[in-house]
Amino acid sequence: MSLLNSENILLFSFALIVIAFLYSSVGHGGASGYLALMSIFAFPISIMKPSALLLNLFVSSISFLFYYRNNYFKPKLFYPFAIASIPAAFIGGFITLDNTVYKIILGIVLVFAALRLFGVFNFKEKEEVKINLPFALAIGFAIGLLSGMLGIGGGIILSPILLFLGWASVKESAAVSSLFIFVNSFAGMLGFFLGGKTIPMESFYLVPIAIVGGMLGGFYGSGKFSNRTLKMVLGIVILMASVKLIFP
Repeated sequence: MSLLNSENILLFSFALIVIAFLYSSVGHGGASGYLALMSIFAFPISIMKPSALLLNLFVSSISFLFYYRNNYFKPKLFYPFAIASIPAAFIGGFITLDNTVYKIILGIVLVFAALRLFGVFNFKEKEEVKINLPFALAIGFAIGLLSGMLGIGGGIILSPILLFLGWASVKESAAVSSLFIFVNSFAGMLGFFLGGKTIPMESFYLVPIAIVGGMLGGFYGSGKFSNRTLKMVLGIVILMASVKLIFP
């Protein structure tokens, strides 16, 4: 990991495991957390986006497998969002934003992610409501496009929407979001490749570290795990990173 000096490698690796653990525990891939962490450690923009997409693929798939094994996945809830989000994420992967614009948009999304960790958007489960197909398709397309452009999976946005509209329980939203993140990240990565770009070697060094956190998080999260203190700390870190991006 040549981007970091020897003093920072351990700190970065520990933080990466914690982020993967927490996000995987709630059915997310962790891209917003990885991007915040890489921003704090001054990673170049050219490495941040592909690294976040790559790590999302591994961590979200691990999280999904654990939630699927515990019978929380509802295919009928997943398909409407995925049908619209996959082509949108593919298109977004082609788009290369100006560095300043990228940082501002990412900073705003990270504020949302931090507030989510603080519990601001942790809506209570409602009585199950029938999904509105046109609305779900529109939501999927919007999240997919944003995901492809920024290098995130979109689960941090989808989960609270599912709960707010009463379309899923907490565990069901986690299961759907984890697979939603995987397909969006895959589509975004494909668009990234077809746009003539490649994944830097540094990105692959991060994968085994994130997998450790992802496996632990998926195991505990699909059970009865909840750790508010760690989520609050992570929320503060992400909020700091968002401020750093918006106000350099």
